[in-house]
Amino acid sequence: MLGVVQGLTEFLPISSSAHISIVGQLIGNDDPGSAFTAITQLGTEAAVVVYFRHDIARIVAAWCRALAGRLPRDDADARLGWLVIIGSVPIVVLGLVFQAAIDSSLRDLRITAAMLALFALILGYADARARNSRPLEQLTYRHGIVYGLAQSLALIPGVSRSGGTLTAGLLMGYTRTAAARYSFLLAIPAVVGSGVFKLVDAGNDPVAPAWGAIALATVVAFGVGYAVIAWLLRYITTHSFRPFVIYRLVLAAVVVLLLVTGVIEPTTA
Repeated sequence: MLGVVQGLTEFLPISSSAHISIVGQLIGNDDPGSAFTAITQLGTEAAVVVYFRHDIARIVAAWCRALAGRLPRDDADARLGWLVIIGSVPIVVLGLVFQAAIDSSLRDLRITAAMLALFALILGYADARARNSRPLEQLTYRHGIVYGLAQSLALIPGVSRSGGTLTAGLLMGYTRTAAARYSFLLAIPAVVGSGVFKLVDAGNDPVAPAWGAIALATVVAFGVGYAVIAWLLRYITTHSFRPFVIYRLVLAAVVVLLLVTGVIEPTTA
C-alpha cells in the first residue's frame, strides 16, 4: 500500500512524505518514518534513471569529456551536468545540518497541513503568473542554485520536492516541461544519497527494520513511479497545475479535520 502511495505521489507536486505519514497512520496507527520514506524513494528514483537513461548517459558523457578538455566547457549537456551538481548542494548541506529535526519535530502533521496549504497557494500563484518561455537550455547557474534551494524546502513534509522546484522554475519563467525535466534530474543525487545514508544508518537502529516490507514497497514504488513520470510529462504540455493546487488545499483541510477529531495524531513519537 505505502509503495503505491510513494510511487503515485513522489513526482506530483503534492508531497510524497506527507502522504506516507498520513496514510501510514490511517492504515497502521504509525508514521513509517523518514527512513522508510528515504529508502522507498530509491525505487522512484530508479524509475527516473530508467526513464531518462539516454539523457543521463549523454549528460554524464559530455560532463566527463568537458572535464578532460575534450569538449567545450560551455557545451549544453556538460553545463547541465554541473548545474545538477551545484543545485544538489543546498539540500545535502541543509539535510545534514537539520537531520535531527527532519527525523522528528518536522514530521508533525500540524506542520505538514500548514505546508500543504501554504505551498498550494504559492504554486497556484506561480502557475497563474508563469511565462512558460524559457527552455531548459537557457538554465543559468544562478537559477540552478535557486532550484536547489527550492528543492531543499522539501525536507519539510508537506512542501513537496517536485512542488518546490516546479514553483521555482515557473517563477523564473521556464516552461512547465523544462521545470519538470530539471526537477527530475536534480532529485537523483539528493534522493539516492539520502536513501543510501538511511540504509547505512538503519544498522544502528535498535529496532530491526521490516526489510521485507520495505523492499516490496520500493519495487512497487518503482513501477508506479515510472508510469507517473510518463503521464506527468504528457499532462503538463497542455494543462496547468491548478488541479494539484486544489488537491493540496483539500488534503490540508482533511488533515486538520482528522487531527481535530483525533482520528490521527500530530506525531507518533
